[in-house]
Amino acid sequence: MFAIFTWAAWTFGQPSSLIAISLIIGLWYLARHRHAPARRWIMGATAALLVCGLSPLSGLLIQPLEDRFPRPDLQGARVDGLIVLGGSEEAKVAAARGVIAVNDAAERLIETAGLARRFPNARVVFTGGGEALSTAREPEAATAARVFDALGVGRERVTYESRSRTTWENGTFSAPLIAQKPGERWLLITSAWQMPRAMGVFSKVGVQVEAYPVDYRTTGRASFWYLQNSLTDGLHSFDYVVREYPGLLLYWLTGRSSALFPAP
Repeated sequence: MFAIFTWAAWTFGQPSSLIAISLIIGLWYLARHRHAPARRWIMGATAALLVCGLSPLSGLLIQPLEDRFPRPDLQGARVDGLIVLGGSEEAKVAAARGVIAVNDAAERLIETAGLARRFPNARVVFTGGGEALSTAREPEAATAARVFDALGVGRERVTYESRSRTTWENGTFSAPLIAQKPGERWLLITSAWQMPRAMGVFSKVGVQVEAYPVDYRTTGRASFWYLQNSLTDGLHSFDYVVREYPGLLLYWLTGRSSALFPAP
């Protein structure tokens, strides 16, 4: 139920959806020749589209999330395990065409493969099943397996968890598979903007991990004068960040995170 609730809230509550709904309402008023409310809804939606899609606001909001957990220094270190969260796989396309299909978060898998080669004795745990109402014929884990095979990560090294639909389920379903022993060093690999919430979840379920953020969306230097390259890119980034801040609050209020804004 929690997975379906979060999916619905994300689908209909993200800025792009709200802008589209506002435009529809404005057009409905216009069709009924009620020009004053139509003008307000359409102008409001247009202003929101420009602010969310072109302004630097999304970058300014994402950067604190991405800067929260720096990458650890792994020079000469021992790493016993790698945990990578799903979300970079296009399972529906991969299953239909029998190919590797990933999205703009593919660094999660690429960086994990690189770390697996760097630390050949480290176990790898992938956790990801799909969205709450996904119609894909295979879980994200199956698509991830195709990627790891292509990148030379042997299947005997990887444990796949294929039921999870949320970050909370990533933690709860993968914890028994990790079976962490005292003194072991495990890295958690996911997008930098998601890392605070993910770290809060794994701390809550009792798995001690170090953050290894990837898939950065900002340069690390805040600018109030930076404009997005395109309207769609900016709106896509704004959708991400608007999901994450309420997600942090919701996870903390429902006991799914160890802190409101987890820190190192």
